[in-house]
Amino acid sequence: MEFEKTLNKKRSGPVLFSEYKLGEGVKKALEIGRENILFELRDSGLKGRGGAGFPTATKWMLSAASVSEQKFIVCNADEGEPGTFKDRVLLLEYPELVFEGMIIAGYTIGAKVGILYLRGEYEYMLKSLEDFLATLRKDNLLGENILGNSSFSFDIHIRLGSGAYVCGEETALIESLEGYRGEPRNRPPYPVNTGYLGHPTVVNNVETLASVPHILLKGGQWFKKHGTDKSTGSKLFSVSGDCEKPGVYELPWGTSIAQLLEIVEAKDTKAVQVGGASGICLPKSQFNRVLGYEDAATGGSIIVFNQSRNMLKVLKNFMEFFAEESCGQCTPCRIGNIKLLEAVEKIEKNDFTFKYINNLKELGKTMQVASKCGLGQSSPNSFISILENFTDEIFGLNGKGKNNG
Repeated sequence: MEFEKTLNKKRSGPVLFSEYKLGEGVKKALEIGRENILFELRDSGLKGRGGAGFPTATKWMLSAASVSEQKFIVCNADEGEPGTFKDRVLLLEYPELVFEGMIIAGYTIGAKVGILYLRGEYEYMLKSLEDFLATLRKDNLLGENILGNSSFSFDIHIRLGSGAYVCGEETALIESLEGYRGEPRNRPPYPVNTGYLGHPTVVNNVETLASVPHILLKGGQWFKKHGTDKSTGSKLFSVSGDCEKPGVYELPWGTSIAQLLEIVEAKDTKAVQVGGASGICLPKSQFNRVLGYEDAATGGSIIVFNQSRNMLKVLKNFMEFFAEESCGQCTPCRIGNIKLLEAVEKIEKNDFTFKYINNLKELGKTMQVASKCGLGQSSPNSFISILENFTDEIFGLNGKGKNNG
């Protein structure tokens, strides 16, 4: 595999791809104690890197405050968003950051068990991860009385997913872990209070957890120096599509789309899909927008399309994906994605009216607020943004419909 050739290359970046020595993060955590860990995370402004952007310190504080005989840490490594492959890099090249982030989280909230929920398609890396866990146990970074601390024991297990996109949503992931069909739960209660097996559970993305050891060692204020006021730190971007240098890049939040395109040597770019299939598609006139929670938010996927691409075909590809991946539990998502796909097919056949298209855009907006989980809430993003930002191309190439009414 071409990707495997990159594994021995040294990456560089301001946070995650900076120097790190195995065990230093856990050692620092045990030295400063639980409260100071939470203070540093709060000062850092770290938010979930999976796309939702929930403050990490708040999530850990809520779970730490919950009273239960058992608590769990779950690492969401179900990297199923089309165009996203950054977590794969972290798991293969920087497993110490991910696992130490889990250990620190376990110590902070009082958990004894951690679970890495690994995307089913990543089964090929299972042995290397299990071998690394064995190394951590040998170095007393996992197991009983970690680093001689008699009050802290913690271990990590790996569980494989089954290829369901919806299991990237934390409650569907927990359902899957418990042996049930992966479907989102009603909230509240939230996992921080009632999660895996009914116990308080912190679910964090791979990249979120990998950031924690660096924050503890260098301080929350150091982390805040990177990025923007509302989007602190750095971000890993999985860049694919029509560019000379696709790959995983660590850049500060606040980097503009134009700057990123220059870095990856993209030429003659027509559109950029920010956030994968569930994100928004931006035209050239919006390449000055910045990547961050306050503007163009993303879990990490950046897909580049040049002038040769047919944006209607791009949209159809995305909508086929969502129609297939909807778990079918809630009506807005189950029916809505099929209706949006039907609209794309009607546009292809020039069998539509603009009144019909506008009604479908309204349906998409209804899905965004009425769907039960992030799948249905975000799947209309591509439909709405592509039709609005590439109107001339899509409707110009396909006529003006049977009836302009």
